[in-house]
Amino acid sequence: MADTTASDPRDVNSELRSPLLKPGKKSSEPEKLCIDEMLRMYCGEFGWWQLKHFVLTSLAWALEAFHTMVMIFADREPGWSCFSGSGCDATAKTVCGFEPGSWEWTGGSSSSTISEWGLVCGYKYRVGLAQALFFGGCMIGAGIFGHLSDSKLGRKGSLTVVCILNALFGCLTAFSPNYWTYVLLRVLTGFSTGGVGLCAFVLATEPVGPTKRGVAGMSTFYFFSTGIALLSGIAYIFRSWRTLYIASSIPSLLFLVIVLPFISESPRWYLVRGKVKEAMTLMHNIAKTNGKHLPDGVVLALDEETNKDSNYEQPCKEQLEIKEAVSGSLIDVVQSPITRTRLVLAVAINFLCSVVYYGLSLNVVNLETNLYLNVLLNAVAEMPAFTITAVLLDKFGRKPLAIGTLWFSGFFCFLGSLMTSVGIWKIVRMACGILGIFGMAGTYNLLFIYTAELFPTVVRNAALGCATQAAQMGAILAPFVVVLGGGLPFVVFGMCGTLGGILAFYLPETLHKPLYDTMGGMEDGESACRVV
Repeated sequence: MADTTASDPRDVNSELRSPLLKPGKKSSEPEKLCIDEMLRMYCGEFGWWQLKHFVLTSLAWALEAFHTMVMIFADREPGWSCFSGSGCDATAKTVCGFEPGSWEWTGGSSSSTISEWGLVCGYKYRVGLAQALFFGGCMIGAGIFGHLSDSKLGRKGSLTVVCILNALFGCLTAFSPNYWTYVLLRVLTGFSTGGVGLCAFVLATEPVGPTKRGVAGMSTFYFFSTGIALLSGIAYIFRSWRTLYIASSIPSLLFLVIVLPFISESPRWYLVRGKVKEAMTLMHNIAKTNGKHLPDGVVLALDEETNKDSNYEQPCKEQLEIKEAVSGSLIDVVQSPITRTRLVLAVAINFLCSVVYYGLSLNVVNLETNLYLNVLLNAVAEMPAFTITAVLLDKFGRKPLAIGTLWFSGFFCFLGSLMTSVGIWKIVRMACGILGIFGMAGTYNLLFIYTAELFPTVVRNAALGCATQAAQMGAILAPFVVVLGGGLPFVVFGMCGTLGGILAFYLPETLHKPLYDTMGGMEDGESACRVV
């Protein structure tokens, strides 16, 4: 006769499952994970979705290269020649002192702003002034768009706005009737350009998992260097500065129409703005595209929420979809002892690095060699620097690489200052400049990912914007250093690289540390690390 006391199979299954459940937590309660954990466990850290998103977003770096480095060609001093029988000295290095009508610009007066508006001799300072004011516009734009991308506009919204403004102001620059209108439009172009790389970098790297983020962040600058290399070819084809500005602005329009519609907003921005439903929809899309599965019982949460006691009440559906936005500002960064020190150091190092990087880029006009070839070689020299630093990034960490690349660049800048511009030493000096920009390109690339990892999501773009502003201040100084001529620019660049390496000693290492969402989450995490 069958045993009537046999237990229900469902009870047996329940007993088998119960030891697997965490104490104090019901099986119906959702599993709260921060974005890094969700990417690592369910969605994939760098799959097809992240690859497509990364490449499309990083194309904006080439646009920044176009609008920034176009000044090298548009503001160049073209060659000149004497009219036969005019009495001017064709062997002279400058046209200052020549009688009007005794000489002419090679290629006509429309070849550059210098030849069109006579920016030579007593007006030569205006060339550096226009370039410096462009970077001044970049400094202002970086701060404003850094704040807007953290707040109302978001990463994608800010990128859209700056690309529209770049295309508009870039094309209008080509129709400048005089020097001061040209300067005004360059300042406005700089205002929008200052936010391009900032927004593109954060948008491209935030959906990437923690173990892949370093290499991905370092790879964004390949697009900037490629943009410089392409620009040298475009400038070689379009010799008139007006047509060059139009040709270098059209890609911004193409980016807006062809690329931007296929770029998604950052899930981290959705999360900190309280748009959990949108963030979860995007995370499900990432998992699906990567061939992964994100279970329905998993919910995104800010890192400070995941650090709390696991015994929590189950939230209703509305609470999971809509939360109060978490915000932050530079005031919060300054008030926290941890982020305050980091911000000061990041600002100083970015300033020094920018003086060297942009200074060496603009200093090609003093090397007395082929301008188009020099710009191309500098761009090509940057690419292996990105590869080497990307390979060594997770092996040696951010801090040692920052120090090493800064000092490497400083050494060759000091060496270049000892070379003359005669005979073979001219080639040696050019090689020192290329090696100097090789080292500083690696630093400049590294600093973006390093600075981004030093601050939580709620203030990351604001802090990056502040560091970018400091970099633009260094860029403002760079044209005036280049004007010094001779070996003095190399001396200044060498000093900046050495000092930057010393300051990097005081930054913390961020290798394999989580990318925090909030100030509270970062402070809790850093405190836990110190206790351990």
